[in-house]
Amino acid sequence: MSAAVDQNRQIALAKLFGDRGLPLPRGITSVCSAHPLVIEATLRRAARQGDVVLIEATCNQVNQEGGYTGMTPADFRAFIERIAASVGFPAARIILGGDHLGPNPWRKLSADDAMARAEAMVRAYVEAGFEKLHLDTSMGCADEPVALADELTAARAARLAGAAEDAARRSGRRPPVYIIGTEVPPPGGATHALDEIEVTRREAAVKTLDVHREAFTQAGVGYALERVVAIVVQPGVEFGNANVALYRPERAQKLISALDGMKGLLFEAHSTDYQPAAALSALVDGGFAILKVGPGLTFALREALYGLDAIAAILSGDKRAGRLAVTMEEIMLAQPSHWSGHYSGTTDEQRLQRHFSYSDRIRYYWPDARAATAVDELLARLPEAIPETLISQHLARLYPDVVEKRVVPKARDLCLAAIDAALAPYATATAPR
Repeated sequence: MSAAVDQNRQIALAKLFGDRGLPLPRGITSVCSAHPLVIEATLRRAARQGDVVLIEATCNQVNQEGGYTGMTPADFRAFIERIAASVGFPAARIILGGDHLGPNPWRKLSADDAMARAEAMVRAYVEAGFEKLHLDTSMGCADEPVALADELTAARAARLAGAAEDAARRSGRRPPVYIIGTEVPPPGGATHALDEIEVTRREAAVKTLDVHREAFTQAGVGYALERVVAIVVQPGVEFGNANVALYRPERAQKLISALDGMKGLLFEAHSTDYQPAAALSALVDGGFAILKVGPGLTFALREALYGLDAIAAILSGDKRAGRLAVTMEEIMLAQPSHWSGHYSGTTDEQRLQRHFSYSDRIRYYWPDARAATAVDELLARLPEAIPETLISQHLARLYPDVVEKRVVPKARDLCLAAIDAALAPYATATAPR
Protein backbone atom coordinates (compact mmCIF):
# COMPACT_ATOMS: atom_id res chain seq x y z
CA MET A 1 0.00 0.00 0.00
CA SER A 2 1.49 3.36 -1.02
CA ALA A 3 1.88 6.15 1.54
CA ALA A 4 -0.83 8.23 -0.15
CA VAL A 5 -3.28 5.33 -0.32
CA ASP A 6 -2.56 4.43 3.31
CA GLN A 7 -3.18 8.02 4.43
CA ASN A 8 -6.44 8.14 2.45
CA ARG A 9 -7.54 4.87 4.05
CA GLN A 10 -6.91 6.16 7.57
CA ILE A 11 -8.74 9.44 6.97
CA ALA A 12 -11.76 7.79 5.34
CA LEU A 13 -12.08 4.96 7.86
CA ALA A 14 -11.79 7.42 10.75
CA LYS A 15 -14.80 9.30 9.36
CA LEU A 16 -16.70 6.06 8.81
CA PHE A 17 -15.97 4.75 12.31
CA GLY A 18 -16.93 8.04 13.93
CA ASP A 19 -15.88 8.32 17.58
CA ARG A 20 -16.21 4.66 18.56
CA GLY A 21 -12.71 4.69 20.06
CA LEU A 22 -11.45 1.44 18.55
CA PRO A 23 -8.22 1.00 16.58
CA LEU A 24 -8.70 1.44 12.86
CA PRO A 25 -8.44 -1.75 10.80
CA ARG A 26 -6.90 -1.93 7.34
CA GLY A 27 -10.38 -2.19 5.90
CA ILE A 28 -13.93 -3.17 6.77
CA THR A 29 -16.33 -5.83 5.56
CA SER A 30 -19.77 -4.64 4.56
CA VAL A 31 -22.28 -7.42 5.19
CA CYS A 32 -25.30 -6.94 2.94
CA SER A 33 -27.94 -9.38 4.15
CA ALA A 34 -31.22 -9.54 6.02
CA HIS A 35 -31.02 -13.22 6.97
CA PRO A 36 -31.04 -13.54 10.77
CA LEU A 37 -28.46 -16.34 10.84
CA VAL A 38 -26.10 -14.32 8.65
CA ILE A 39 -26.49 -11.34 10.96
CA GLU A 40 -25.95 -13.51 14.03
CA ALA A 41 -22.80 -15.11 12.59
CA THR A 42 -21.48 -11.68 11.64
CA LEU A 43 -22.03 -10.27 15.12
CA ARG A 44 -20.56 -13.32 16.83
CA ARG A 45 -17.36 -13.03 14.78
CA ALA A 46 -17.12 -9.30 15.48
CA ALA A 47 -17.60 -9.97 19.20
CA ARG A 48 -14.72 -12.48 19.24
CA GLN A 49 -12.46 -10.01 17.46
CA GLY A 50 -13.54 -6.89 19.34
CA ASP A 51 -14.50 -5.22 16.07
CA VAL A 52 -16.96 -2.67 14.80
CA VAL A 53 -19.36 -4.25 12.32
CA LEU A 54 -20.86 -2.70 9.17
CA ILE A 55 -24.24 -4.07 8.07
CA GLU A 56 -26.03 -2.67 5.04
CA ALA A 57 -29.50 -2.84 3.53
CA THR A 58 -30.26 -2.18 -0.13
CA CYS A 59 -32.94 0.13 -1.48
CA ASN A 60 -35.01 -2.77 -2.82
CA GLN A 61 -34.63 -4.77 0.38
CA VAL A 62 -35.52 -2.05 2.90
CA ASN A 63 -37.30 1.25 2.23
CA GLN A 64 -40.08 3.44 3.58
CA GLU A 65 -42.62 1.25 1.76
CA GLY A 66 -41.22 -1.98 3.22
CA GLY A 67 -39.14 -3.33 0.34
CA TYR A 68 -39.08 -7.04 -0.36
CA THR A 69 -38.28 -7.81 3.30
CA GLY A 70 -41.32 -5.88 4.51
CA MET A 71 -39.03 -3.73 6.68
CA THR A 72 -38.66 0.03 6.84
CA PRO A 73 -35.23 1.40 7.84
CA ALA A 74 -36.44 1.74 11.44
CA ASP A 75 -37.68 -1.86 11.35
CA PHE A 76 -34.33 -3.06 10.00
CA ARG A 77 -32.45 -1.26 12.75
CA ALA A 78 -34.69 -2.85 15.39
CA PHE A 79 -34.22 -6.25 13.73
CA ILE A 80 -30.42 -5.93 13.87
CA GLU A 81 -30.41 -4.65 17.43
CA ARG A 82 -32.64 -7.53 18.63
CA ILE A 83 -30.14 -10.03 17.28
CA ALA A 84 -27.26 -8.04 18.77
CA ALA A 85 -28.94 -8.09 22.19
CA SER A 86 -29.49 -11.85 21.93
CA VAL A 87 -25.75 -12.48 21.46
CA GLY A 88 -24.53 -9.72 23.77
CA PHE A 89 -23.04 -7.53 21.05
CA PRO A 90 -22.97 -3.78 21.85
CA ALA A 91 -25.31 -1.82 19.58
CA ALA A 92 -22.86 1.10 19.74
CA ARG A 93 -20.37 -0.95 17.70
CA ILE A 94 -22.80 -1.43 14.80
CA ILE A 95 -22.61 0.85 11.76
CA LEU A 96 -25.71 0.67 9.57
CA GLY A 97 -25.49 1.54 5.89
CA GLY A 98 -27.85 1.98 2.97
CA ASP A 99 -26.77 0.65 -0.43
CA HIS A 100 -27.78 1.89 -3.91
CA LEU A 101 -30.09 4.50 -2.40
CA GLY A 102 -31.90 6.17 -5.26
CA PRO A 103 -34.85 5.70 -7.58
CA ASN A 104 -34.16 2.05 -8.44
CA PRO A 105 -37.20 0.55 -6.61
CA TRP A 106 -39.47 2.94 -8.51
CA ARG A 107 -37.67 3.16 -11.87
CA LYS A 108 -40.84 2.12 -13.71
CA LEU A 109 -42.38 5.42 -12.61
CA SER A 110 -41.60 8.85 -14.01
CA ALA A 111 -38.32 10.40 -12.91
CA ASP A 112 -40.14 13.03 -10.83
CA ASP A 113 -42.15 10.44 -8.91
CA ALA A 114 -39.22 8.05 -8.50
CA MET A 115 -36.89 10.76 -7.18
CA ALA A 116 -39.54 12.07 -4.76
CA ARG A 117 -39.81 8.57 -3.30
CA ALA A 118 -36.04 8.24 -3.24
CA GLU A 119 -35.82 11.45 -1.18
CA ALA A 120 -38.38 10.05 1.26
CA MET A 121 -36.36 6.83 1.49
CA VAL A 122 -33.10 8.66 2.23
CA ARG A 123 -34.81 10.68 4.95
CA ALA A 124 -36.16 7.47 6.50
CA TYR A 125 -32.67 5.92 6.50
CA VAL A 126 -31.14 8.95 8.21
CA GLU A 127 -33.96 9.27 10.74
CA ALA A 128 -33.45 5.60 11.65
CA GLY A 129 -29.79 6.25 12.42
CA PHE A 130 -28.08 4.85 9.32
CA GLU A 131 -24.63 6.42 9.14
CA LYS A 132 -23.32 5.37 5.70
CA LEU A 133 -25.26 6.09 2.51
CA HIS A 134 -24.34 4.97 -1.00
CA LEU A 135 -26.07 7.41 -3.34
CA ASP A 136 -26.90 5.71 -6.64
CA THR A 137 -29.11 7.59 -9.09
CA SER A 138 -27.60 6.21 -12.29
CA MET A 139 -30.63 4.30 -13.57
CA GLY A 140 -33.08 5.77 -16.04
CA CYS A 141 -36.75 5.88 -15.09
CA ALA A 142 -39.86 5.25 -17.21
CA ASP A 143 -39.51 8.42 -19.25
CA GLU A 144 -35.71 8.25 -19.66
CA PRO A 145 -32.97 6.27 -21.40
CA VAL A 146 -31.46 3.34 -19.47
CA ALA A 147 -28.09 5.09 -19.02
CA LEU A 148 -27.93 8.68 -17.79
CA ALA A 149 -25.25 11.32 -18.23
CA ASP A 150 -22.76 11.60 -15.40
CA GLU A 151 -23.81 15.17 -14.70
CA LEU A 152 -27.47 14.24 -14.23
CA THR A 153 -26.56 11.29 -12.03
CA ALA A 154 -24.41 13.57 -9.85
CA ALA A 155 -27.09 16.26 -9.66
CA ARG A 156 -29.61 13.70 -8.43
CA ALA A 157 -27.11 12.32 -5.90
CA ALA A 158 -26.61 15.86 -4.60
CA ARG A 159 -30.38 16.25 -4.31
CA LEU A 160 -30.51 13.10 -2.16
CA ALA A 161 -27.58 14.32 -0.08
CA GLY A 162 -29.57 17.50 0.56
CA ALA A 163 -32.51 15.43 1.77
CA ALA A 164 -30.20 13.42 4.03
CA GLU A 165 -28.58 16.53 5.50
CA ASP A 166 -31.99 18.07 6.18
CA ALA A 167 -33.20 14.87 7.86
CA ALA A 168 -30.10 14.77 10.07
CA ARG A 169 -30.67 18.34 11.21
CA ARG A 170 -34.35 17.82 11.91
CA SER A 171 -33.92 14.51 13.73
CA GLY A 172 -30.75 15.36 15.64
CA ARG A 173 -28.96 12.38 14.11
CA ARG A 174 -25.28 12.30 13.25
CA PRO A 175 -24.85 13.50 9.64
CA PRO A 176 -24.02 10.47 7.47
CA VAL A 177 -20.92 9.72 5.47
CA TYR A 178 -21.47 9.23 1.74
CA ILE A 179 -20.35 6.82 -0.93
CA ILE A 180 -20.62 8.04 -4.52
CA GLY A 181 -20.14 6.34 -7.86
CA THR A 182 -22.11 3.70 -9.67
CA GLU A 183 -19.70 1.76 -11.86
CA VAL A 184 -20.40 -1.52 -10.16
CA PRO A 185 -21.40 -5.09 -10.94
CA PRO A 186 -25.16 -5.56 -11.12
CA PRO A 187 -26.67 -6.18 -7.65
CA GLY A 188 -26.65 -9.91 -6.93
CA GLY A 189 -24.05 -10.68 -9.59
CA ALA A 190 -23.95 -10.98 -13.35
CA THR A 191 -26.50 -12.99 -15.28
CA HIS A 192 -24.07 -14.23 -17.94
CA ALA A 193 -20.88 -16.28 -18.16
CA LEU A 194 -17.87 -14.18 -17.24
CA ASP A 195 -14.72 -13.67 -19.23
CA GLU A 196 -12.52 -10.70 -18.35
CA ILE A 197 -14.25 -7.90 -16.47
CA GLU A 198 -13.48 -4.37 -17.55
CA VAL A 199 -11.79 -2.34 -14.82
CA THR A 200 -12.95 1.25 -14.26
CA ARG A 201 -10.71 3.65 -16.14
CA ARG A 202 -8.68 6.06 -14.03
CA GLU A 203 -10.19 8.98 -15.94
CA ALA A 204 -13.71 7.77 -15.19
CA ALA A 205 -13.02 7.64 -11.45
CA VAL A 206 -11.57 11.16 -11.51
CA LYS A 207 -14.56 12.44 -13.47
CA THR A 208 -16.97 10.85 -11.00
CA LEU A 209 -15.42 12.83 -8.19
CA ASP A 210 -15.27 16.05 -10.22
CA VAL A 211 -18.92 16.02 -11.32
CA HIS A 212 -20.09 15.22 -7.79
CA ARG A 213 -18.03 18.06 -6.34
CA GLU A 214 -19.65 20.45 -8.82
CA ALA A 215 -23.15 19.07 -8.26
CA PHE A 216 -22.92 19.16 -4.44
CA THR A 217 -21.67 22.74 -4.57
CA GLN A 218 -24.44 23.86 -6.93
CA ALA A 219 -27.05 22.15 -4.75
CA GLY A 220 -25.88 24.04 -1.67
CA VAL A 221 -24.48 20.97 0.10
CA GLY A 222 -20.82 21.48 -0.71
CA TYR A 223 -20.02 21.16 3.00
CA ALA A 224 -21.16 17.51 2.83
CA LEU A 225 -18.27 16.73 0.46
CA GLU A 226 -16.09 16.49 3.57
CA ARG A 227 -18.08 13.37 4.47
CA VAL A 228 -17.74 11.66 1.11
CA VAL A 229 -15.40 8.82 2.09
CA ALA A 230 -15.37 6.49 -0.90
CA ILE A 231 -16.09 6.02 -4.59
CA VAL A 232 -17.61 2.82 -5.97
CA VAL A 233 -15.57 1.53 -8.90
CA GLN A 234 -15.07 -1.79 -10.68
CA PRO A 235 -11.68 -3.33 -9.81
CA GLY A 236 -12.30 -6.37 -12.00
CA VAL A 237 -14.16 -8.62 -9.54
CA GLU A 238 -17.49 -10.26 -10.28
CA PHE A 239 -19.47 -13.45 -9.99
CA GLY A 240 -22.09 -14.88 -12.29
CA ASN A 241 -24.31 -17.91 -12.03
CA ALA A 242 -21.55 -20.44 -12.61
CA ASN A 243 -18.15 -18.76 -12.30
CA VAL A 244 -16.18 -16.04 -10.51
CA ALA A 245 -13.84 -13.40 -11.95
CA LEU A 246 -10.90 -13.17 -9.53
CA TYR A 247 -9.11 -9.94 -8.70
CA ARG A 248 -5.87 -9.35 -10.61
CA PRO A 249 -4.03 -6.44 -8.97
CA GLU A 250 -1.89 -5.66 -12.01
CA ARG A 251 -5.01 -4.77 -14.02
CA ALA A 252 -6.13 -2.16 -11.45
CA GLN A 253 -2.87 -0.22 -10.99
CA LYS A 254 -3.90 2.75 -13.15
CA LEU A 255 -7.21 2.99 -11.32
CA ILE A 256 -5.49 2.76 -7.94
CA SER A 257 -3.15 5.62 -8.91
CA ALA A 258 -6.19 7.93 -9.02
CA LEU A 259 -6.31 7.81 -5.20
CA ASP A 260 -3.06 9.77 -5.06
CA GLY A 261 -5.05 12.85 -6.11
CA MET A 262 -8.14 12.10 -4.02
CA LYS A 263 -7.19 13.20 -0.53
CA GLY A 264 -9.07 11.34 2.18
CA LEU A 265 -10.94 9.00 -0.19
CA LEU A 266 -10.84 5.27 -0.73
CA PHE A 267 -12.57 2.84 -3.05
CA GLU A 268 -15.53 0.59 -2.26
CA ALA A 269 -15.60 -2.80 -4.00
CA HIS A 270 -18.92 -4.52 -4.65
CA SER A 271 -19.55 -8.22 -5.43
CA THR A 272 -16.40 -9.42 -3.69
CA ASP A 273 -18.22 -12.66 -2.77
CA TYR A 274 -16.23 -15.87 -3.42
CA GLN A 275 -12.88 -14.07 -3.74
CA PRO A 276 -10.07 -15.96 -1.96
CA ALA A 277 -8.33 -14.40 1.03
CA ALA A 278 -5.26 -13.40 -1.01
CA ALA A 279 -7.42 -11.50 -3.50
CA LEU A 280 -9.32 -9.73 -0.72
CA SER A 281 -6.04 -8.72 0.93
CA ALA A 282 -4.75 -7.40 -2.38
CA LEU A 283 -7.93 -5.34 -2.81
CA VAL A 284 -7.42 -3.74 0.60
CA ASP A 285 -3.75 -3.11 -0.21
CA GLY A 286 -4.89 -1.25 -3.32
CA GLY A 287 -7.20 1.07 -1.41
CA PHE A 288 -10.43 -0.92 -1.86
CA ALA A 289 -10.91 -0.80 1.89
CA ILE A 290 -14.69 -1.42 1.96
CA LEU A 291 -15.46 -4.96 0.78
CA LYS A 292 -19.09 -5.81 0.17
CA VAL A 293 -20.36 -9.37 0.58
CA GLY A 294 -23.86 -10.84 0.72
CA PRO A 295 -24.88 -13.68 -1.61
CA GLY A 296 -21.71 -15.60 -0.72
CA LEU A 297 -22.88 -15.79 2.90
CA THR A 298 -26.37 -17.08 2.14
CA PHE A 299 -24.81 -19.46 -0.42
CA ALA A 300 -22.78 -20.95 2.44
CA LEU A 301 -25.92 -21.19 4.58
CA ARG A 302 -27.82 -22.96 1.79
CA GLU A 303 -24.96 -25.46 1.43
CA ALA A 304 -25.16 -26.22 5.15
CA LEU A 305 -28.95 -26.62 5.11
CA TYR A 306 -28.88 -28.97 2.11
CA GLY A 307 -26.08 -30.97 3.76
CA LEU A 308 -28.10 -31.25 6.95
CA ASP A 309 -31.12 -32.36 4.92
CA ALA A 310 -29.08 -35.23 3.45
CA ILE A 311 -27.87 -36.18 6.94
CA ALA A 312 -31.43 -36.16 8.30
CA ALA A 313 -32.54 -38.53 5.53
CA ILE A 314 -29.73 -40.99 6.34
CA LEU A 315 -30.39 -40.93 10.06
CA SER A 316 -34.12 -41.50 9.65
CA GLY A 317 -33.83 -44.12 6.93
CA ASP A 318 -36.03 -41.87 4.80
CA LYS A 319 -35.20 -42.36 1.13
CA ARG A 320 -36.52 -38.89 0.31
CA ALA A 321 -33.20 -37.10 0.68
CA GLY A 322 -33.51 -33.53 -0.49
CA ARG A 323 -36.89 -32.84 1.08
CA LEU A 324 -35.91 -29.22 1.76
CA ALA A 325 -34.79 -28.73 -1.84
CA VAL A 326 -38.13 -30.06 -3.06
CA THR A 327 -39.98 -27.53 -0.92
CA MET A 328 -37.76 -24.67 -2.09
CA GLU A 329 -38.26 -25.68 -5.72
CA GLU A 330 -42.02 -25.58 -5.31
CA ILE A 331 -41.86 -22.13 -3.72
CA MET A 332 -39.55 -20.72 -6.39
CA LEU A 333 -41.64 -22.09 -9.24
CA ALA A 334 -44.81 -20.65 -7.71
CA GLN A 335 -43.15 -17.23 -7.22
CA PRO A 336 -40.62 -16.77 -10.03
CA SER A 337 -40.20 -13.00 -9.87
CA HIS A 338 -36.91 -13.10 -7.92
CA TRP A 339 -35.12 -15.47 -10.31
CA SER A 340 -36.81 -15.53 -13.72
CA GLY A 341 -34.96 -12.51 -15.09
CA HIS A 342 -31.60 -13.78 -13.83
CA TYR A 343 -31.50 -17.43 -14.92
CA SER A 344 -31.63 -18.67 -18.50
CA GLY A 345 -30.96 -21.82 -20.52
CA THR A 346 -32.80 -25.12 -20.64
CA THR A 347 -35.32 -26.24 -18.06
CA ASP A 348 -32.66 -28.36 -16.35
CA GLU A 349 -30.12 -25.52 -16.43
CA GLN A 350 -32.59 -23.14 -14.80
CA ARG A 351 -33.43 -25.73 -12.14
CA LEU A 352 -29.74 -26.11 -11.33
CA GLN A 353 -29.30 -22.34 -11.11
CA ARG A 354 -32.31 -21.90 -8.83
CA HIS A 355 -30.54 -23.96 -6.16
CA PHE A 356 -26.83 -23.69 -6.85
CA SER A 357 -26.10 -20.41 -8.64
CA TYR A 358 -23.40 -18.17 -7.18
CA SER A 359 -25.95 -15.37 -7.52
CA ASP A 360 -27.97 -17.26 -4.89
CA ARG A 361 -31.38 -15.93 -5.83
CA ILE A 362 -32.81 -18.58 -3.50
CA ARG A 363 -31.93 -16.19 -0.66
CA TYR A 364 -35.07 -14.18 -1.42
CA TYR A 365 -37.23 -17.18 -0.54
CA TRP A 366 -36.00 -18.16 2.95
CA PRO A 367 -38.38 -15.68 4.66
CA ASP A 368 -41.38 -17.38 2.97
CA ALA A 369 -43.55 -19.06 5.62
CA ARG A 370 -43.34 -22.46 3.90
CA ALA A 371 -39.56 -22.23 3.66
CA ALA A 372 -39.22 -21.16 7.30
CA THR A 373 -41.41 -24.07 8.38
CA ALA A 374 -39.40 -26.53 6.28
CA VAL A 375 -36.13 -25.32 7.84
CA ASP A 376 -37.58 -25.54 11.36
CA GLU A 377 -38.82 -29.07 10.67
CA LEU A 378 -35.42 -30.07 9.30
CA LEU A 379 -33.58 -28.81 12.37
CA ALA A 380 -36.10 -30.57 14.62
CA ARG A 381 -35.51 -33.91 12.82
CA LEU A 382 -31.81 -33.85 13.55
CA PRO A 383 -30.30 -35.27 16.77
CA GLU A 384 -28.72 -33.12 19.48
CA ALA A 385 -25.28 -34.29 18.38
CA ILE A 386 -24.81 -35.10 14.69
CA PRO A 387 -22.33 -37.95 14.01
CA GLU A 388 -18.93 -36.66 12.94
CA THR A 389 -18.74 -39.19 10.13
CA LEU A 390 -21.85 -37.74 8.50
CA ILE A 391 -20.50 -34.23 8.91
CA SER A 392 -17.38 -35.43 7.10
CA GLN A 393 -19.53 -36.84 4.31
CA HIS A 394 -21.97 -33.96 3.79
CA LEU A 395 -20.41 -30.89 5.46
CA ALA A 396 -16.76 -31.58 4.78
CA ARG A 397 -15.65 -27.95 5.08
CA LEU A 398 -16.77 -27.93 8.70
CA TYR A 399 -15.39 -31.35 9.65
CA PRO A 400 -11.94 -30.15 10.88
CA ASP A 401 -13.54 -27.57 13.19
CA VAL A 402 -15.92 -30.18 14.58
CA VAL A 403 -13.18 -32.77 15.20
CA GLU A 404 -10.96 -30.15 16.85
CA LYS A 405 -13.87 -29.05 19.06
CA ARG A 406 -14.11 -25.51 17.71
CA VAL A 407 -17.66 -26.13 16.49
CA VAL A 408 -20.36 -28.09 18.33
CA PRO A 409 -21.93 -30.75 16.05
CA LYS A 410 -25.44 -29.32 16.40
CA ALA A 411 -27.51 -28.30 13.40
CA ARG A 412 -27.83 -24.60 14.20
CA ASP A 413 -24.19 -24.31 15.22
CA LEU A 414 -23.15 -25.90 11.95
CA CYS A 415 -25.21 -23.36 9.98
CA LEU A 416 -23.55 -20.50 11.84
CA ALA A 417 -20.13 -22.09 11.33
CA ALA A 418 -20.71 -22.35 7.58
CA ILE A 419 -21.46 -18.62 7.37
CA ASP A 420 -18.52 -17.82 9.63
CA ALA A 421 -16.20 -19.78 7.33
CA ALA A 422 -17.31 -17.59 4.43
CA LEU A 423 -16.59 -14.48 6.54
CA ALA A 424 -13.14 -15.64 7.66
CA PRO A 425 -11.21 -14.50 4.52
CA TYR A 426 -12.61 -11.00 5.01
CA ALA A 427 -11.41 -10.88 8.60
CA THR A 428 -7.93 -11.86 7.44
CA ALA A 429 -7.93 -9.27 4.66
CA THR A 430 -9.10 -6.32 6.75
CA ALA A 431 -7.25 -6.95 10.03
CA PRO A 432 -4.32 -4.68 10.94
CA ARG A 433 -0.92 -6.09 10.03
